[in-house]
Amino acid sequence: MKLAATALCAALAAVASTGVAAPRQAAKSASRGAARPAARAVAKPARAPQPMQSAHRRSPYVGALSANAATGEILFADNADAEAYPASVTKLMTALLVLEDIEAKKYTFETRVTATDEVYKSEPSIVGLKAGQSMTVDDLLMSLMVKSANDAAIALGVNSAGSLDAFVARMNARARELGMEHTRYYNPNGLPPKKKYGTTAFNVTTCRDQLLLARRILTMPSILRYTSTKIGEVTDGYGNKLRFVNHNNVMVKNKRKVINPDGTEAVDGLKTGYIDAGGSSVVLTGRRNGKRAIVIVLGSSTSNERDDNAARLLEDALGAISW
Repeated sequence: MKLAATALCAALAAVASTGVAAPRQAAKSASRGAARPAARAVAKPARAPQPMQSAHRRSPYVGALSANAATGEILFADNADAEAYPASVTKLMTALLVLEDIEAKKYTFETRVTATDEVYKSEPSIVGLKAGQSMTVDDLLMSLMVKSANDAAIALGVNSAGSLDAFVARMNARARELGMEHTRYYNPNGLPPKKKYGTTAFNVTTCRDQLLLARRILTMPSILRYTSTKIGEVTDGYGNKLRFVNHNNVMVKNKRKVINPDGTEAVDGLKTGYIDAGGSSVVLTGRRNGKRAIVIVLGSSTSNERDDNAARLLEDALGAISW
């Protein structure tokens, strides 16, 4: 055994002296000396696109306000005089002028309105009116306030004033009469300006101005029939039935609803709006114990911010005036 151990030691010494490495050691040496493969690029996690921020669209909003509808008492105001782009909230003024026409007996809810070529100055949301087609004033108002149909706004405006330009002039004149000093209208639907539509500027308003408009339109008995409708149904220009869901998330989505202590739903209007440049806006109203509140949120970066803030402000306002 002693001789065997001596022989083994001699063999290992011979290997070392000749520079021949044991297989495992050779493999390690080879791996250290070989060129390493190029590092693989690791993709960075995709980031969700950030909402646009600007003077007319920001987080949580450009301006917000809540008030007692009956008295006009302001319960909360934050940048209430900051100018914002109302987008489809514009349609509140369009609806007001049409309802005032009906009140003055210029025409009725059942009057059929024939669309002119000017109806093409619109894009979705629409009911698809073509020049020469007709719908009743009632169906156009439902389309305007529930579906937020831009072509319905044009058809109603031209029917009311004879031309689109004449109707826009009426919108601005009525705004001045109501004391809406910081509101300017360039079209009846709130779409952004486009050369092909002949518009050169955004409609502009403030929360305080929208409070004046909301209080006035709430005196019109029929307005809530439209704005409280969750699923509208009309007969379109082809004679077909058309159904659509109200855009007011605080009224139609269960997780957004403002619920009164007696279990009834508080919200029954009024109008939402959105364009890229101006973000998400809403004029919201609701009742509790016979008392009504109005909330305006203009220029939120996202619809979630708009809806969250509007619902919270309405809950607070109703709590303050209905006890």
